[in-house]
Amino acid sequence: MEILVALGEVFGAEKLVEIKSAQISGISYDNIGDEGLEWLESFNARVVVKTFSNPAGMDLNRWREMGLEKDFFQKQMRIINALKRIGVEITLTCTPYYLETPSLGDHLAWAESSAVVYANSVIGARTNRESGISALASAVIGKTPYYGLHIKEERSPSVRIIVKRDVEPAIAGFTSGKIVGSEIPLVEFERKVSHEDLKAFGSALAASGGAGMFHAKEITPEWMDFETPSEKIVVDEEEVFDECEPDLIAIGCPHTSAEELKRILEMLSRYGSPKKKLWIFTSRNVALQNAEIVRKIEEFGARVFYDTCMVVSPATSEFDCVMVNSGKALEYLPKLRNVAVTFGTLENCIRRAVK
Repeated sequence: MEILVALGEVFGAEKLVEIKSAQISGISYDNIGDEGLEWLESFNARVVVKTFSNPAGMDLNRWREMGLEKDFFQKQMRIINALKRIGVEITLTCTPYYLETPSLGDHLAWAESSAVVYANSVIGARTNRESGISALASAVIGKTPYYGLHIKEERSPSVRIIVKRDVEPAIAGFTSGKIVGSEIPLVEFERKVSHEDLKAFGSALAASGGAGMFHAKEITPEWMDFETPSEKIVVDEEEVFDECEPDLIAIGCPHTSAEELKRILEMLSRYGSPKKKLWIFTSRNVALQNAEIVRKIEEFGARVFYDTCMVVSPATSEFDCVMVNSGKALEYLPKLRNVAVTFGTLENCIRRAVK
């Protein structure tokens, strides 16, 4: 309560509002270290709403294949067990909406940036970009301060972005975030976009800028509820990134959907087995529901890891250059893992892997 009341006072919240779910970020041992681990183990409370957990620093079963040490495994498992003890569901994914989709207007306390922007923008739920600690505090009392993106008027767009037909959504989001910062944009895509495209755009927007949501014209739930901003930005050219020769191709930031897994299998069937390391990250839940697809992907020689991702796991630090199809990974991999990074579409990544 002290945490949430202090937040409410800082942001001028008039009350607390009940939430349907929470999502706890920052649970990788690589992120929180011994201090965070000890704090979680000392935590004496239980959550009262459905509470999802963000990716950990490893695949809980295949951590050795990722090149991680036993000491890291043991400390990460202590974090997992501490979360389990207080009632957090060990979902270990940045795409909790694939497990249970909120409804339009639901109040949430989610912490992971890409999940926040997807929930607000694509689903029309309402959540601020919480910290792991404030999300946990909200999970314990079932409420969050009523400010920011919980309030309809605060969800109004202030800038209009036109994304030209040839620009990849992930790159459009990456570029747009650096331009608009934390402003909420109304986005007009000149090409047809899927939910996966919206996920890629939003996660990159949130990573390079900090926006908690966007509106997509004629697509997302609230796009007609506000006036069209007068300021206009056109994203018509893809950024040129330093080219490096990848020793890892990594897909799944945010975690891949069932549809993306199907597309990967189709491409491997067309192009053949990868000659470079190809790591695909998804949630254990999505993988189990698509077990036959995952099995066939791995028969080609790729690895499908659960529970973690390329950004939060120290495993990717062992590579020199990582190729991704994610604008979010473009932003975070160099900063968090200290590796060179290059970008390609999903198809380009698969084709590069099989060269």
